[in-house]
Amino acid sequence: MDRLTEMEAFATVVDQDGFTDAAKKMGISKSAVSKHVSSLEARLGARLLNRTTRRVSPTEIGLAYYDRARRVLNDAGEADALVTSMQSAPSGLLRISVATDFGVNHLSPVLGDFLSEFPDITVNMVLNNRYVELISEGFDMAVRIGELEDSSLQARKLTETNKRMIASPAYFEKYGRPEKIDDLNDHKLLHYSNQSSGNVWKVTAPSGEKRQIRTAGWLSVNDGQSLLNAAIAGLGIAYLPSFLYSEAMEKGLVVDAIPELPVETPTRFTHPAVSHSQRCAPLLIS
Repeated sequence: MDRLTEMEAFATVVDQDGFTDAAKKMGISKSAVSKHVSSLEARLGARLLNRTTRRVSPTEIGLAYYDRARRVLNDAGEADALVTSMQSAPSGLLRISVATDFGVNHLSPVLGDFLSEFPDITVNMVLNNRYVELISEGFDMAVRIGELEDSSLQARKLTETNKRMIASPAYFEKYGRPEKIDDLNDHKLLHYSNQSSGNVWKVTAPSGEKRQIRTAGWLSVNDGQSLLNAAIAGLGIAYLPSFLYSEAMEKGLVVDAIPELPVETPTRFTHPAVSHSQRCAPLLIS
């Protein structure tokens, strides 16, 4: 007989305090349950149950065996459930945290295709420019740009973008063009107001040296699109990722402030918070 079936029959008899209720629980006849238990006892060479006309109870050996058998049965059930969930269509609520600029420019345009492919998933996308605590704030995943802090959470690299200092041609006509990093001290800079590092730009010199620009900005905004608009309007130099400035640069609305500088490449990541095998898979951007 099947060893796991014998084990299940015995454990169910203990759980249900008898063969009759165990048979109902398993959906088989009482004689079949009795046969499974007798076969198990014969194979083990030990009596597992005390049988009387009124009740059934496990022996000392039977009680010890029951504890181990129940663990095995529970693990087997979880293994079956895992396979079933992996083959079923993803479903449930997917709560995502993403920076406003990236969400508007890249994530929002692909959500329609994603929801069409996975109609049983409900997406709650929260756009903000602060560093959220994924687990404590109830997020399933986040899309973040740049180096990730040490974390026990899983992260997956999606792609790379680049970051440049840009301004409008009109700005450079009025204030001149910086030729080197130190020249930025004499220019009007446009900053993100929500950066944890404050008004500091981390750039790489042509020599490969890492430099930090700590110049107070003429304008600080907590939104990248607003910074790009300010740069286009000639208000100063902004330090932005390519997914924000690329179209404006193609149209000639902005140009590279110091073309000789190496291109900075902060990496885009997804940062799944926890594994939800019964809910849905992490959303990735291609």
